[in-house]
Amino acid sequence: MLVLVAPGQGAQTPGFLTPWLELPGAADRVAAWSDAIGLDLVHYGTQADADAIRDTAVAQPLLVAAGILSASALGDVAPGAVAGHSVGEITAAAFAGVLDDTAALTLVRRRGLAMAEAAAITETGMSALLGGDPEVSVEHLRKLGLTPANVNGAGQIVAAGTMAQLAALIEDKPEGVRKVVPLKVAGAFHTHHMAPAVDKLAQAAKALEPSDPKVTYVSNKDGRAVHSGAEVVERLVGQVANPVRWDLCMETFKELGVTALLEVCPGGTLTGLAKRALPGVKTLALKTPDDLDAARELIADHANA
Repeated sequence: MLVLVAPGQGAQTPGFLTPWLELPGAADRVAAWSDAIGLDLVHYGTQADADAIRDTAVAQPLLVAAGILSASALGDVAPGAVAGHSVGEITAAAFAGVLDDTAALTLVRRRGLAMAEAAAITETGMSALLGGDPEVSVEHLRKLGLTPANVNGAGQIVAAGTMAQLAALIEDKPEGVRKVVPLKVAGAFHTHHMAPAVDKLAQAAKALEPSDPKVTYVSNKDGRAVHSGAEVVERLVGQVANPVRWDLCMETFKELGVTALLEVCPGGTLTGLAKRALPGVKTLALKTPDDLDAARELIADHANA
């Protein structure tokens, strides 16, 4: 069984959209999305520097656009399940037919702006923990007032909180943790610091007319398969201020009988986790259009397995 997944914020790099815009019709399609959401996705995906695309309000729509564009370049794909990490859940909602492309990009534009505004209230951030026992680390983080914002499986946890709390973490690491690495993000995503964004996103979601998923949609909230489009949207809204449980998503993939995992552009992060947590599962990350032929072969071998 094939699982199609979409990465979250931090996967973007300067110019990563450039080769994709060379595909027939791609530049016009992205230009139309740009007009629809009031953000020049072509510029940010081809010419902007790392600082410009680290801006939450830019990075999130850029990632969703890239994911939808690269998936559509594959042609007709029939995955057994779809999922996305953090903002990648909106990309996955488009894959599953819950939202059309324009609705997904409109929602993620509102999400990015709302989260950027929430992040500006208090100086916050996120740091990855390398090594250690996850249960020990989670308990230690809570003692420091930090949130285990991303529990990614394969031993990877990302802590989030104020900059003072994160500085304390560097001085007082959980037992077994080798290193604490600050991440280049603009705030403590998936924590209570994002509560103001939840309210704004809930208002934006009222205008949506979601359809029920056409394929199995696996949610970050608890790794559960969700079959109602309305519930998918409800979870997309609440997830902004709650931890990402990618570890539970991968457990669900196992239960569903995954044999291959394909990560859309800008792929790499989720395939890396899958290689460690899902031994024996074939993985492939779409980085450039040069990867499309290999991806199509993977789809042909596993889409109906």
